[in-house]
Amino acid sequence: MTVTLPAVRGTLTPNRPLAELTWLRVGGPADWLFLPADEADLAAFLKALDPSVKVFPMGVGSNLIVRDGGLRAVVIRLGRGFNGIEVKGDTVTAGSAALDAHVARKAADAGVDLTFLRTIPGSIGGAVRMNAGCYGHYVADALVSARAVTRAGEVVTLTPAELDLRYRQSRLPEGWVLTQATFRGPKGAPQDLHERMDEQIARRDASQPTKERSAGSTFRNPAGFSSTGRADDTHELKAWKVIDDAGMRGARRGGAQMSPKHSNFLINTGGATAADLEGLGEAVRKKVYESSGIKLEWEIMRVGDP
Repeated sequence: MTVTLPAVRGTLTPNRPLAELTWLRVGGPADWLFLPADEADLAAFLKALDPSVKVFPMGVGSNLIVRDGGLRAVVIRLGRGFNGIEVKGDTVTAGSAALDAHVARKAADAGVDLTFLRTIPGSIGGAVRMNAGCYGHYVADALVSARAVTRAGEVVTLTPAELDLRYRQSRLPEGWVLTQATFRGPKGAPQDLHERMDEQIARRDASQPTKERSAGSTFRNPAGFSSTGRADDTHELKAWKVIDDAGMRGARRGGAQMSPKHSNFLINTGGATAADLEGLGEAVRKKVYESSGIKLEWEIMRVGDP
């Protein structure tokens, strides 16, 4: 990248390898990695940055495959200046870098029920952008508003309607960076809320490969909603079920594998490349389509050059 980048108060690193910043531990370098000091630093940078330069906001890399050729962009990763959590009454305001699990626990301490966030991997920015959900509850059910910095460097406040939150997606314009979100939850006894989260964690650990190197659910459920966790939950249009029916549980390519424990989890068993992981995912999609006529949609984001 030959463009001169604006001065910053945070950290700006050229040719920064990204593999260690993703849960799957794969991927090539970004042209630049920017860790802004705070929202004002981020806004000033984006305002002064050449509009032709692409930017890619990145959370903790929990739901991401960076391809082996890396990213021709400025990757923006929010850190300590964006991880505050504040509770007032029944509302919780969290910086985009705050981990979903931390927000759930801090809310529970104050008697606010955001327990659905406890088992969602990653940070609040990604949860809002993807309308993350678990056991039948979604960000859309609790979100009051979100703050973002536009690609032009303007700070804006967005309503849930403006974000158009749907199953595993939103309408956040390209290059905009979410910096903060405010949620409202029902009140509850802190002990009850923590006990509920403990039960959710136990249920998750029993069914998902949480000790493996994965990126959470690989594909969206064809049914268009997440598992409810209730006894009457149906499985016909769950991603794991159609993958099983296509005979792809445990399928491998290089160091990549569809988890034998939960077939909708793509794992790096050690030494996988991004090409192994994405290639196996595409092989699964092909086999499922041949088997059932269902076109699985990726839930994991894939970005960068092969």
